Amino acid sequence: MTETAPTKTKAWQPLTPRGVAAFAHAKRRRLLRVQLVFAVLAAITVVWFLRTAWFPTVREAIRQLPTRGEINRGKLAWSGTSPQLLAEGRWLAFSVDTNHTGEVKSTAHFQIEFGSDAARVYSLFGFRDFAYLKNYVVAFNRTDLEPWWGAWEPPILWMTFGGVIAGLLFSWAALATVYAGPVWLAAFFANRNLNFWNSWKLAGAALMPGALLMTVAFLFYGLGILDLIRLLVAFGAHWIIGWVYLSWAVAVSPKIILVETEMKNPFVNK
Repeated sequence: MTETAPTKTKAWQPLTPRGVAAFAHAKRRRLLRVQLVFAVLAAITVVWFLRTAWFPTVREAIRQLPTRGEINRGKLAWSGTSPQLLAEGRWLAFSVDTNHTGEVKSTAHFQIEFGSDAARVYSLFGFRDFAYLKNYVVAFNRTDLEPWWGAWEPPILWMTFGGVIAGLLFSWAALATVYAGPVWLAAFFANRNLNFWNSWKLAGAALMPGALLMTVAFLFYGLGILDLIRLLVAFGAHWIIGWVYLSWAVAVSPKIILVETEMKNPFVNK
C-alpha cells in the first residue's frame, strides 16, 4: 500500500476555501508574498485614516494652544482658559479641563482631555486617566509644538506604515503557529494530506479573508459609513471568518488515497 501525492494546484488567492487549501502545499515564500499584499493594503488604509481623520484635528488643537505652557514633573502648567475645547472632529477631540469637571463634552468617538495631573481619554467604554511622566518636561504650547508636529508628521505616518506591516506579518505567523496543531489534528482524523508544516501554511492563508474584511471595515469607518460599534462588530466577525475558513479549507483539502501495489516474488522466474 502506498500513498498518492496530492494534486498540486497553483496557490494565488486565499479568498475561497479551495484557494486557502492550495497554500498548504505551496512554497512558504508564495504565502508570504500574498500576506504582504494584504498587510500593505491594511497599512495604506491606516495611514490614510490617520492623515485624513485624526491628524487635521491634532493640527487644529495645536493651533489653539497658548504661546506658553508645558508639562513639567507630572504637572500641567496651563495659562489659557479652562475648561476649553481645543479641537473637535468626528473621530477625535482635544480639550483642556485642569480639574476634570466634565463640563466639556464632545460627540467625537475619542476625546482626550488634559488635566492638571493626567490626561483623561473618553471613549465608548468610559474613561481612563493616564498620569503625566514625572521625569520629563514636555512642551504644551503652540510656539514649540507647531513646528515639531510639522516636522514629525510625515515620519510618524511612515513609521505607522511599516509598523502595521511588520505587526500584521508577525501576528499572522504567531496565530498560524497556534492554529497549526488543531488544523493538523483535524486533518489527521479527516484523512487529509496535511502534515504540521502544511497545516501552518493553510492556517496562515485562512487568516487573509478576515484581514481583508477588517481592512474594508476600517476604510468604511474612515469614510463615515460605519460607526464605532459596527467597526467593533466587524472586528469580532473577522475572527469568526478565520475559523470558518480554517475548517472549510481542511474539509476541501486532498484526501490521502492508498493505492494497492502488486508485490512480486523475487524467487519466481517468469
